[in-house]
Amino acid sequence: MYVLKPVSPEPPLEFFVAPDGDDRWSGRLPAPTLDDGPFATIERAQRAVRALKRKGGLTRPVRVVLRGGTYFLRRSLEFGPQDSGTPECPVTYTAATGETAVVSGGQRVTGFRLGIVQGRRCWVVNLPENWRGWKFRQLFVNGERRARTRLPRRGFYRIERVLDYRPGKHAWVCPMRRFGYRRGDIARWRNLRDVEVVALTRWIENRLPVVRVDTRRRIVTFDRASRHALLDEAARGKGTVYWVENVFEALEAPGHWYHDRRRGKLFYLPKRGERMGEAEVIAPHLPQIIRVVGRPRRKVEYLRFENLCFAHAEWDLPSGWPSSVQAAWEVPGAVFFAEARNCVLHRCVVERVGGYGVEIGEGCLDIEVSRCRITDLGAGGVKCGHDSARTTIADCEIAHGGRLFPSAVGIWIGHSPGNKVLHNHVHDFFYTGISVGWVWGYAESRAVGNIIEHNHVHDIGQGLLSDMGGIYTLGVSPGTRIRYNVFHDVNCRGYGGWGIYTDEGSTDILIEKNLAWRCNSSPFHQHYGCENLIVNNIFAFGRDNQIERSRLEPHISFIFRRNIVYYDRGNLLGRRWETPNAVFDHNLYWDASGRPVTFAGRSFAEWQALWMDAGSLIADPLFVDPKRGDFRLRRGSPARQIGFEEFDLADVGPRPYT
Repeated sequence: MYVLKPVSPEPPLEFFVAPDGDDRWSGRLPAPTLDDGPFATIERAQRAVRALKRKGGLTRPVRVVLRGGTYFLRRSLEFGPQDSGTPECPVTYTAATGETAVVSGGQRVTGFRLGIVQGRRCWVVNLPENWRGWKFRQLFVNGERRARTRLPRRGFYRIERVLDYRPGKHAWVCPMRRFGYRRGDIARWRNLRDVEVVALTRWIENRLPVVRVDTRRRIVTFDRASRHALLDEAARGKGTVYWVENVFEALEAPGHWYHDRRRGKLFYLPKRGERMGEAEVIAPHLPQIIRVVGRPRRKVEYLRFENLCFAHAEWDLPSGWPSSVQAAWEVPGAVFFAEARNCVLHRCVVERVGGYGVEIGEGCLDIEVSRCRITDLGAGGVKCGHDSARTTIADCEIAHGGRLFPSAVGIWIGHSPGNKVLHNHVHDFFYTGISVGWVWGYAESRAVGNIIEHNHVHDIGQGLLSDMGGIYTLGVSPGTRIRYNVFHDVNCRGYGGWGIYTDEGSTDILIEKNLAWRCNSSPFHQHYGCENLIVNNIFAFGRDNQIERSRLEPHISFIFRRNIVYYDRGNLLGRRWETPNAVFDHNLYWDASGRPVTFAGRSFAEWQALWMDAGSLIADPLFVDPKRGDFRLRRGSPARQIGFEEFDLADVGPRPYT
């Protein structure tokens, strides 16, 4: 499964880096002596490895060992083809055994003094002259993310008047530069051009810097247009919801901060117990922490990063950019690979970053991201970007994402084939958990042969955005398998909180032996596609429906066989069942509320008269404790009569490390 570690008869040659090191030393000793010791910087160790290669090539593996401490970078660490290892002699950057080495793209903020702001005790610091103009949306105090000022402090405002809207076929994508606000929601605040409105529309956020406020007409204008029309899909015809960030006058809650760029000041209201002289305050600066970038005909190879922590990255909005079309896919990864092959990120931590955690970019082959913890993310977890292939993402925890860009996803696969997503724990995102494919419709797609197995995905959406899935697919995808996964607690704001969501053109996908439950729209939904095989799954406790299809097409949309569907509210089938145009057989259905099971208004006999569900049953499957998520079958379960094969989900999620 993982990229195999090459075997060399020689012990590795080691260079050491330490916070108390010196770049004039040899780097061959792990601790300082009178006249020698470790290097002080990772860049110096990198130059030493390059010199070793120029002198005689690699005859044994090389390890750069970072002693415990935080290494603040002035610029991103750049690795190119000259930093490559070989199959027998890889080059590895790792932390010393039992020590924590943090590679940081931020800078410490020091020199706070106590002040009074709007009647509250506040820490205030004049930032260095070279920080003028630096725009950061994140601040970390004692290792924890702190929030910029926000209005309202909880919940949302709602747009009162939608302006410049042009009705039409695709009116929902109509961009807008202004709207009318309710009295008291927006004002001419201090440093108005540093204030941002974040407006939610469908499956994206629109991040809109303010340029002007007309308090007489109550109109706010932005420096760019929104991606979507600022309408609320949950409240037809009304303006959408939004909040406002970075308002000085809203600095009133402990843990909130404000950056006055024009005056070069940072204001922070401390939480209880935080002491000014003891707190570590870090503002992220670099958009990417490490960049492993080769060339099409000379890739970076056999370079490994193990047991390291990468933290504190920031990314600013490009001019005119309000949002991605979907999944915040343009937002970069703090750890970035492009034109790389057989490189590994193993047992690393990527946390407290403003974008994605890890990005596998163009030209990458056989990259491994294994046993990593990727968490506290401005955007998403791992991106397998366009024109990459055969990435393995295994045994990782990917969590607590979308803190700046809620539309980001836990694991995103674009135009990329042959990837393996295995045994991961993906949770606490505001949009989709795992997304596979990037072609809307039946055109040729490169996202084929992707394997998604043994993943645990939950607490997705959380009522913030719409149109999402625990797993989401797009396009024609022969060879793609989704098996032995658990998806649960997927909740949208307006519409579309689905467990397994085969969206536009999803075709030739095997969906087998998954558990999808407790989703507020339905556990399974196909927008449109062709002959997906939905076999031997458990779908349970959809709030609105259990099985949905939102476009009726002349071909067979999917084959639904040997599944158990268990619910106690909502409908069995959602809309668009005028004619089945699907194959249903040997399934087991049960409404635990005691209502009769009906099929889009038809009785079971009427449904079977349409050549549907031959060999199927309506009976209690006798789960052990379904309300608590125990879907094992008790003795005597009728599920065996339909040929259902019980499957073990005990090893879903990261496996124990040995």
